[in-house]
Amino acid sequence: MLSRTALEIPREELIRFRRHLHAHPELSFEEHETAAFIVNELRDCGFDEIRTGVGKTGVLATLRGGLPGPVTLLRADMDALPMDETADVPYRSKHKGVMHACGHDGHVAILLSSARALSRIRDQVPGTIVFCFQPAEEGPAGNKAMIDDGALENPHVDRCFSLHLYSGLDVGKIGVRDGAFFASSDRFRIVLRGKGGHGAMPQSSIDPIVAASQLVTMFQTISSREIAPKDPVVVTVGAVHSGTTFNVIPDYAEMLGTTRSFDDAVRRSIPERMERMTAGLADALRMQYEFEYFWGYPPTVNDPAMNEIVRDVAAGAIGDENVVYPHDVVMWAEDMSYMMEERPGAYFIVGVRGPELGIEPQHSPRYDIDERALEVGFRMMTGLALHG
Repeated sequence: MLSRTALEIPREELIRFRRHLHAHPELSFEEHETAAFIVNELRDCGFDEIRTGVGKTGVLATLRGGLPGPVTLLRADMDALPMDETADVPYRSKHKGVMHACGHDGHVAILLSSARALSRIRDQVPGTIVFCFQPAEEGPAGNKAMIDDGALENPHVDRCFSLHLYSGLDVGKIGVRDGAFFASSDRFRIVLRGKGGHGAMPQSSIDPIVAASQLVTMFQTISSREIAPKDPVVVTVGAVHSGTTFNVIPDYAEMLGTTRSFDDAVRRSIPERMERMTAGLADALRMQYEFEYFWGYPPTVNDPAMNEIVRDVAAGAIGDENVVYPHDVVMWAEDMSYMMEERPGAYFIVGVRGPELGIEPQHSPRYDIDERALEVGFRMMTGLALHG
């Protein structure tokens, strides 16, 4: 079997791919140019088993190796964010209002270079590798759309892996966590309907702003008084829309927000707790209410056996000393969770923080990476493909 570290690292190619993609970002389900770029580069190195338009704009490329082994899916997300870039770099976004501020350009560059490198040694590759270039991770659940379009079949995927570049970790290191790595992400909309009137005569009105203010505070008792301290929960009201001017009590207040959790049983209990509080408050304050809850991404939970493969590959690719086990709870959400519900999988982070680059957080308009991280990602993805 080929050594997992024997593949030559295509440094110039990795950087060229990443900078091209960074300069040409596209939003969720609009990744047409990105997909065309990927397909062109794959066909250039001899890929002929390519499916396009999977989950609207996704790409699946299948490499059948010359040795027996499992069917392994390796995934990279393609979409960018609706924001303006402020970093003054030669590869700055050419598309106003769109930016790769979360590292997805790097994910695609890593997976694309890995696919090209492995295609040149396909007779030494164990099993079958499915390279999954996924649209719409930033909210619309492109991962689920690809599953619905048959991404896990023909061939039947046995296991799956994904990485994420991360500015909270030094370049040269990866982070692996057992169990739930990222939280679920659900959202809600609540409307409290009272009775409007003059701001100087509140006794003649039923004030929905006062009610909304109390409800925001009540929701915080879900995590502090209703859920065990060992189970992290976030209930965030991110927007309250109500009123038009300083001296008028409005008829209604609309609240929008998100909930996050790691445990599925806890997650399922949150909407009941929230609506119970909303109904009780509305009854006490003589109001009507509307409560809507929208299920989003489930928790991203690593399979223990797949995590061991990641650790094994990392030991050979970057050394045990460069594998960290993050204990900080990060309530981000990630739609790779859908595939990892269907197949055993593992998700890990790759550090991008260097002395000068990679120091800005994800989703910052100044976000950039220390591009040495691309080499680490390449070593990990090719190593996982070669781990039969």
